[in-house]
Amino acid sequence: MIEVLNNSLNPYFNIACEEYIIKNFSQDCFVLWQNSPSVIVGKHQNTFAEIDNNFVNEKHLAVIRRISGGGTVYHDLGNLNFSYITNVKTDRIINFDFYTKPIIDLLSELGITATLNSRNNIFIGEKKITGTAAHIFKNRVIHHGTLLFSTSIEDLEKSIENNKTGYKDKAIKSVRNTVTNISDHLTSKINLEIFRELLRSKINTYFEIVKKYHFTDNDITNINNLVISKYQTWEWNYGYSPAFKFSNSTSDNLISTEISIKQGIIETILFTSKNKQITNFENIAKALKGKSFNKASIKKTLQYSLLPMEEDDFYNLLGLNN
Repeated sequence: MIEVLNNSLNPYFNIACEEYIIKNFSQDCFVLWQNSPSVIVGKHQNTFAEIDNNFVNEKHLAVIRRISGGGTVYHDLGNLNFSYITNVKTDRIINFDFYTKPIIDLLSELGITATLNSRNNIFIGEKKITGTAAHIFKNRVIHHGTLLFSTSIEDLEKSIENNKTGYKDKAIKSVRNTVTNISDHLTSKINLEIFRELLRSKINTYFEIVKKYHFTDNDITNINNLVISKYQTWEWNYGYSPAFKFSNSTSDNLISTEISIKQGIIETILFTSKNKQITNFENIAKALKGKSFNKASIKKTLQYSLLPMEEDDFYNLLGLNN
């Protein structure tokens, strides 16, 4: 196994490099990495239903879909991520026990009792510190996960919405758990950099890392091309969401809407108004059919149309303000 040294904090680059490694490297690889504040969505999830748009926009958080399944997670510089990208072996095609053992062993050496639960997440007591996921490509597999060391729990909780209503879909739903930081359970305080080096040393020994690898200029160019063509696009991060229906009403229940979205595109949209003085919804529905279900696209489409209600109220009705 080789260790790929990746010091980038760019979440688009870091999520893209996993796909690049699994498709372009032949060696077993290990990577420790960090992201600047961002929200990472599972491949088969409905991004619209998983995040708090207001908070994400307020904090300018990147929202990125990864190629593995599982739930939505929050990353910041208090969070450490690990990735194993290996060739398939029949005894561990998907084997989180095998790949999380050195992590649990290190925590034990630091005086923390941690366990892997049935959903392949690491817990300290009743609180979660690690979410994991996997992805298989041909004869290779990614096992990866997060480690909450000194993450902003407040930002984590605010960025990942857990009580949205109005969505009907077959997307994978995130399972919400009470979380905690590793640093809060250490008897002898260390910072994340020291913890990172301890974990690197443990994994290097456990998996007999034989070489350190730095991305070449060609690697970086190809990863950045993947960022541009895929990981920075609305079509992948939002539009790839499974088909869903969204329904909502204004706070006074006078106006309601039902929308069907497929591949991020509005297939049908219906407005119902109990206020006979409010008109123009039929024209708006016709204009929005076939458009991307995002605020920018809708604003561009309706820029010459007179909305029959306050703009913020209209986008709240569509679920695009929250």
